[in-house]
Amino acid sequence: MPAPFHVTFVHPCVGRRAGDRTYIRTWSMEPLPVATLAALLPAAVGRRFFDDRIEVIDIDAPTDLVAISVETYTARRAYQIASDYRRRGVPVVMGGFHATLRPDEVGRFADSVVVGEAEALFPQVVDDWRHGCGQRLYKAAKRPTALRVVPDRSILRGKPYLPITLVETARGCRFRCDFCAITAAFAASQIRRDPGEVVAELRRLRRPGRMVFFIDDNIVSDLDGAKALFRALAGQGIRWVGQASMTVAADDEALALMRASGCQGILIGIESLDEGQLRGMNKGFNLLNGGPLAAIRRLHQHSIRVYGTFLAGYDGDSPATIERAVAFAEEQGLFIAAFNHLTPFPGTPLYDRLERAGRLRFPAWWLDPHYRYGMVPFTPVGFSPEELEQRCIAARRRFYRWGSILSRARHRIHWRDPWMLANFLAINAMHQRDVDGRNHLPLGDAGWQGELLEVG
Repeated sequence: MPAPFHVTFVHPCVGRRAGDRTYIRTWSMEPLPVATLAALLPAAVGRRFFDDRIEVIDIDAPTDLVAISVETYTARRAYQIASDYRRRGVPVVMGGFHATLRPDEVGRFADSVVVGEAEALFPQVVDDWRHGCGQRLYKAAKRPTALRVVPDRSILRGKPYLPITLVETARGCRFRCDFCAITAAFAASQIRRDPGEVVAELRRLRRPGRMVFFIDDNIVSDLDGAKALFRALAGQGIRWVGQASMTVAADDEALALMRASGCQGILIGIESLDEGQLRGMNKGFNLLNGGPLAAIRRLHQHSIRVYGTFLAGYDGDSPATIERAVAFAEEQGLFIAAFNHLTPFPGTPLYDRLERAGRLRFPAWWLDPHYRYGMVPFTPVGFSPEELEQRCIAARRRFYRWGSILSRARHRIHWRDPWMLANFLAINAMHQRDVDGRNHLPLGDAGWQGELLEVG
């Protein structure tokens, strides 16, 4: 009988300072794509998983194939890991958002590249390599019509992730925001899971006191599909958070269903309080029905808390833009908030426009050894790159200082539910600790020895 075939999954970290094994705690959530890929393996195939964020990778552990999902921020580290394996003669397959957006680049460091969603491709990838005929490129002819794979979470057991359960009910988004890599990767489309299958999975995963995070890119992108999900979730006794577009705030039925389904809060891309900037980033829909202020108030009326994200760095922004965003977030009692500078991701209209204008300081910033997390990789108009970076850091420090946290805690949306108030204080304290821990984090492991090994 032939020896069993073994696949090793690796989830790369964004970066690590030389000699440092600690990691950003708010980034240490379950890597659901790994569990999804594990569910696609035949029972006869052995499997192992290393999470580079929280454990040392045993490069020398016997394996026949290594699978790595690559995001733009993790690309440099992924190529380091791939080089270590490939020097030992182990083939590496890579997929994920970055592989879909930059297949030629990823193909320089991987024996096989998966472009598009892996559900329809990964079984063939594994079977080909089991029989010694792995291909250089696997590309889906079209998107699947629905999500049907139930993740195999057994591969994640025993690892110290944040105590929150991640579940996917939909993938992709129908909007076309100028800066969004999700839209670029999925061509402004969305596919969903059957609500009954989601409910069945949640029943298996239920843990007392555990929050569920629906990781959908925009859970309400297909509003009719979202309402069907919310109806199915009603009465299930779960508490959940997710990500949604501001458009949902205009639909009273959707808000009532969200609340009845157990929604505790949603992340909303507010991005800007300026009408012209929102239209310029193709987010004019944020202005409908009274804009951000009216949307937040309507969400709060339905006991739905808001995690608001803000962007700065578009032409026309100024230091006052950031100050206004922080003041707004504090006044409206946002649960948490992100104040980020614009980052051009490959494949987006934003990236292409800045590249044509010669404004990229690091054309492939995710690979440049001089780039650090938080640096501004393009030349803005209203700031120097360094000023924009520092003002975003200052905004986060201001929002997560204890005075701001306690002031926001006094908003009725937070204190009327003791369990959520405890979560509010714990999550804000965690973000406070992480504000400076991520600044100028190198992409890739700064202590890694060797050179990236290219295919060929």
